Amino acid sequence: MHTKRAKGFTLIELLIVITIVTTLAVVVFVAVNPVQRLKDARDTRRRTDVDNFLTAVLQYVNDNKGQFPSGVTTGMAETQIGTGLSGCNLTNASCSIIPTSCVDFTSSLVKYLKTIPQDPKTGSASQTQYTISVDTNNIVTIKACGTEGATVIQESR
Repeated sequence: MHTKRAKGFTLIELLIVITIVTTLAVVVFVAVNPVQRLKDARDTRRRTDVDNFLTAVLQYVNDNKGQFPSGVTTGMAETQIGTGLSGCNLTNASCSIIPTSCVDFTSSLVKYLKTIPQDPKTGSASQTQYTISVDTNNIVTIKACGTEGATVIQESR
């Protein structure tokens, strides 16, 4: 006599498969570390912004017979870039400056930058988290102050 076998999975089999899939999902999630990936992406954006700022300033200087944009001078100490008229101080791991106002590039660099870059985490136009300084040899340095990685992002020329 033939007996009919029921088709399907037992409860134990289903629990074992669910446990295995859950364990794999947790291992992959921990290995991928999405929080770190987001930090890395924001730091990559900051590197691009620093390069764009520096290129725009140098193009301005080249087009204007060696003159810096308004608010930038030879021997200038590190100052935050932004539209803020006050409260442009920065105190964090990579920058510690207390200027009275930011350097505003919205009008002088409009020809060279589509928009003024802003820190990808804060997104503020008044305080961009980027700084500019010029030494006595007219070497321009742009720095990203809000970095989330171990190194400071800066570029000089």
